[in-house]
Amino acid sequence: MRLSLGEAERLLAAAFAGAGVPGAVAASVARALVAADAEGQSGHGFSRVADYVAQVRSGKVRAGAGIAVTRSATTVATVDAGYGFAYPALDRATALAAEIAQEHGSAVVAVARSHHCGALSVQVDRIARAGCLGIMVANAPAAIAPWGAKTPLYGTNPIAFAAPRPDGSTFVADLSLSRVARGKVMNARKTGQPIPADWALDRDGAPTTDPEAALAGSMLPIGGAKGTVLALMVEILAAVLPGASLSREASSFFDAEGPPPGTGQTLIAIRPPDPAAFGARLERLFALLLAEEGARLPGARRDATRAEAERDGLVLSEPYLTQIRRLAGVGD
Repeated sequence: MRLSLGEAERLLAAAFAGAGVPGAVAASVARALVAADAEGQSGHGFSRVADYVAQVRSGKVRAGAGIAVTRSATTVATVDAGYGFAYPALDRATALAAEIAQEHGSAVVAVARSHHCGALSVQVDRIARAGCLGIMVANAPAAIAPWGAKTPLYGTNPIAFAAPRPDGSTFVADLSLSRVARGKVMNARKTGQPIPADWALDRDGAPTTDPEAALAGSMLPIGGAKGTVLALMVEILAAVLPGASLSREASSFFDAEGPPPGTGQTLIAIRPPDPAAFGARLERLFALLLAEEGARLPGARRDATRAEAERDGLVLSEPYLTQIRRLAGVGD
C-alpha cells in the first residue's frame, strides 16, 4: 500500500501511542522512522516498529523518560535521554547544537543513556538546514571485531556529515563503518532473504549469506583494518566522551531482552564564518567532482529517493502494514 509521508507518520505514531508511548514522543519517533524510509534506509524505518513496541512494553525503552540538558562549557552540552527513545533527545540536541554554533561559531553536544538513533542523515540534515556544518557519530551494540579478532567489540558506529548549499538544499553523507548497516541484515532475516557474502561473518569467522548466522557473528568493516580504527575513534567520541555504554556493554537494539542499551551519540556543529564564500567554494568543489567522468555526488541517490517519496508517498509492504495496523488498532 502506498501512503503519503504524513499518513505514514500518523499511522506509526498511533502504533506507538497504542503501546503507551506519550504523544509527543510517539510523533518524534514516527517522524524519524518515516524520514529514514523516505531516504531508502529501510533498516531504520518501518522494520523497527515492532521491535520498538516490544521494548517499550518490556521496559527496555523508557518511553516517558524526561530529557535533561547540562551545559559544561559555553559551547559544550550533554543531553541525557534517560534510557528513553533517542529521537526526542536528538530533537533537542540538534536544535541546541545549531543554536550554540550560530552564536559562538561551533558546538559539541553529546547524548548519553540513549537508544537506537536510526538514520544519522536525518539529524545532520537539520543542522545543515540551520546554516551550519553538521557532524554526527554514534555507537551501537557490538557487531564489528577488532582487525584479526573474531569477537565483536565495536558497533557499526556510523558517521554522518552535512553542509548547507547556497540554494537552500543540503549535502549529506551518511555511512556505517560496517560494509552495510546491521539493520539491513535484520531486515533480510525478517523478510526471509539471503544477504551478499561480503556483508558479514559467522561465529567461526567465515563469510555467510545467512542473516541469522551473520547476526550471531560479526559484520565486516569498510576498508579492512582502517575501518576498525575508525570504529574505535567513533567509540571514543560517542560512548566514552558522554559516558554512555560501550558497544560491548550495550544490549541489543533488536529484541526486548535485558536492560536499556544506554548507547551514545555526539554531534558537532560549525557555522561557516563567511556563509556566502563557503557556499561558493563548496559549489566549485562539487562542480570539479561532477566534471569527472563517471563520478556522482554522494547522497544524490538519497536526495532522489526522498524527493520521490515526498511526491508519490511510500510503499509499505504487506507484512509491515498488517503488523503496524494491528499495533495502531486500525482495521483493514
